[in-house]
Amino acid sequence: MGILEDKSNARLFYKYLSKVYDQVNRFNWTPEMRTEALSWLEIEPDDRVLDVGCGTGFGTEGLLEHVETVHGLDQSIHQMQKAFEKFGKHDRVQFYRGDAERLPFAADTFDVVWSSGSIEYWPNPVAGLTELRRVAKPGGQVLVVGPDYPHNPVLQRLADAIMLFYDEAEADRMFEAAGYDAFEHHIQQATPRSPRAITTVARVPEE
Repeated sequence: MGILEDKSNARLFYKYLSKVYDQVNRFNWTPEMRTEALSWLEIEPDDRVLDVGCGTGFGTEGLLEHVETVHGLDQSIHQMQKAFEKFGKHDRVQFYRGDAERLPFAADTFDVVWSSGSIEYWPNPVAGLTELRRVAKPGGQVLVVGPDYPHNPVLQRLADAIMLFYDEAEADRMFEAAGYDAFEHHIQQATPRSPRAITTVARVPEE
């Protein structure tokens, strides 16, 4: 387990990263990549949408281009405070402080569950993916963006020490273990030299 997959370490990390997160993030996870990811979803204006690990609201901002209201959850109050500055606390975004592995929502609540830049910090990603499936409606969609596993052996050792990186085979294993039977993976990259993202779009099984 990487050092940032410990929840207390992750919270401390984001306490300081939140000050510059939006400036740093745009080099790895760009608006163009976000738009591309959103194009893989079927979203209606009145859909109930959850952004898990919403952070400063980068993914939330894109989702608000498609729906009237987004529910955003994060464990870092420092990250969410940046999101409050963008969206207010009680306007188009309803905020919750919570844990991806223990979501504070009833089953079958959301039409779309989105999570970008969060799974790499989950100590138990299968438990988190299971929770995303639980709170999504049957037939609903789940989209998860995480860091693609590097090919360079030196970078692999560094990645393993920090947080979760995974390739398509590991993504298959995690999503299948979490109860999904229909999903597809996409590799996204800001520039040829940027870190690659692996974006998975899954359909929640019908009951």
